[in-house]
Amino acid sequence: MALHRLKSLTVGVPDVARTADYYVDFGLEQVAPGRFATVEGGEQFMLKPSRVRRLLGMTIAVDDTDDLGRIAANLTRLEVPVQWDGTTLRAREPVADIEFEATVEPRSTRATVAATPYNGPGRLDRPDTRAPVLSRADPVRPLALGHVVIGTVDQESTQRFFTEGVGFKVSDVVTGRAAFLRCSTDHHNLLVQQAPINFLHHTSWQVADVDDVGRGAMSMLAEHPERHVWGLGRHHIGSNFFWYLKDPAGNFSEYYSDMDAIVDDQLWTPRSFEGVRALYEWGPPPPPSFINPEDLAAHMTGAHAEGS
Repeated sequence: MALHRLKSLTVGVPDVARTADYYVDFGLEQVAPGRFATVEGGEQFMLKPSRVRRLLGMTIAVDDTDDLGRIAANLTRLEVPVQWDGTTLRAREPVADIEFEATVEPRSTRATVAATPYNGPGRLDRPDTRAPVLSRADPVRPLALGHVVIGTVDQESTQRFFTEGVGFKVSDVVTGRAAFLRCSTDHHNLLVQQAPINFLHHTSWQVADVDDVGRGAMSMLAEHPERHVWGLGRHHIGSNFFWYLKDPAGNFSEYYSDMDAIVDDQLWTPRSFEGVRALYEWGPPPPPSFINPEDLAAHMTGAHAEGS
């Protein structure tokens, strides 16, 4: 596909400094105040002051200016104003109020890492030695930004902006509630879900394997058990291992590994799923606060304060 990755996100929070400390603990590299990089993706995350927590901006990467032209034409047909200055296109998603940007970028080259050796019945990938994870002493650092999940008061309209306008493809849907969309070979880079208000649900960050999912979460919880939200488990949709934590502003952040990859669109058939059970294959059930974050009512009344 002409779109090839989710490049970066800009998130608004009431207390940038306090939230920044959380993401340093999470393993992102703070390259400037409120600006963060991953190991392989470069600068991918920005925090800015905002009265309430929310997704302010999203940038994706495309192959060339012809791709920008197609996006401009498609958004114009949807009656969305577009600004285009050669290698960068900007528009505002009008329902969730997200500043969208598409920019011409070379395709990233991901490092090839040898698969973690796991023994199994009749298969000894790790004979005569202990599991290598036992000797990992380095802090977990996310390799790249994976996806973002947002709530919108008009899921169909927001989805139309990203699919018919930008060119995201639908991977799977939760009937009447949400759509998993991709702008790369990852199963999803954006989940758009119906909600009573517009809000940011979570950002998701790729790590090497399930061991780093667990190591990262345990490190985050060692001195701050209140950060725990949901995990360890494996999603059904997308298939990835997950563990969710909560930043000081109330946004969830996810460590994940082993997500489905859609390399050939002809070989993938989107499916419709129903119910909460579609969210996970195994693990603890999601807490009610994961489905309906506790601060949404305060958002709706305008009474939200960070840390509430």
